[in-house]
Amino acid sequence: MASGMSRDYVLIHTATLLFGVAGLFGKLVHLSPVSIVFGRVFFAALFLGPLIHLTGRTLRLASTRDYLLMALQGLILAVHWGTFFQSIQVSSVAVGLLTFATFPVFTTLLEPLFDRKPFRWRTLAPALWTLAGVSLVVPRFHPGEPVFEGALWGLASGLTFAVLSLLNRRFGQRYHGAVVSFWQDAAAVLVLFPFLCLFPEIPTVTDFGYLLLLGVLFTGVSHTLFIQGMKTVSARKASIIASLEPVYGIAAACFFLGEVPTARSLAGGAMILAAALWVTLRKG
Repeated sequence: MASGMSRDYVLIHTATLLFGVAGLFGKLVHLSPVSIVFGRVFFAALFLGPLIHLTGRTLRLASTRDYLLMALQGLILAVHWGTFFQSIQVSSVAVGLLTFATFPVFTTLLEPLFDRKPFRWRTLAPALWTLAGVSLVVPRFHPGEPVFEGALWGLASGLTFAVLSLLNRRFGQRYHGAVVSFWQDAAAVLVLFPFLCLFPEIPTVTDFGYLLLLGVLFTGVSHTLFIQGMKTVSARKASIIASLEPVYGIAAACFFLGEVPTARSLAGGAMILAAALWVTLRKG
């Protein structure tokens, strides 16, 4: 049992590493965020569909309502990843990952709306702390400033991911995580396809290879590893490990892209991650 749990911790850390490194593709792929996200969800769905079939699970959902909700979540997923890569393209991997890391705080603030419970004013404390951290990451709050624009896109990415996470709870107990991921990816493909028709881009061979890698290894495989690892690891502990995503991503960007974050950005990032970790631990 202990060895199995240790293996599952390794799986979750590996998945988190892959999640973090995925941000580098915003710089490596010379296409718009829409095209990058389309390639990501297309190849991820292409990978997950046969994998689910081989494991003996069904892709069929229980009702028409579930299909419609999955379509809505696919739309939100497309917006989430689109804003995430837009943030990285206009600023840096560090800014995109650190501002996206605000999502646990957004989740805490939005939970009362989804659960129909009274708003808890104490949740404003981590939100204000996070805002202070973001203010350190952004040197100047001025339109046209790359870091400022990148932070706004990153915050939008964190907000949409928080909404997606809260909606996912509806399906978490009824469907396997890989099945949910497949339908969300497939729905995102359908959502993004008309935009590609209106604004077509032709990827180079290198871009195509990167998109294939992003979709299969850094999306399909990483999600599968994370889900597999949660067999013996609690959701709270998995969330704590997942908070290392910006750390892994920033280290990878520093090594592969030469993007070295400033001391001010690191300090702000530490504040953001501390707030996210505090929210996660308090829930547990």
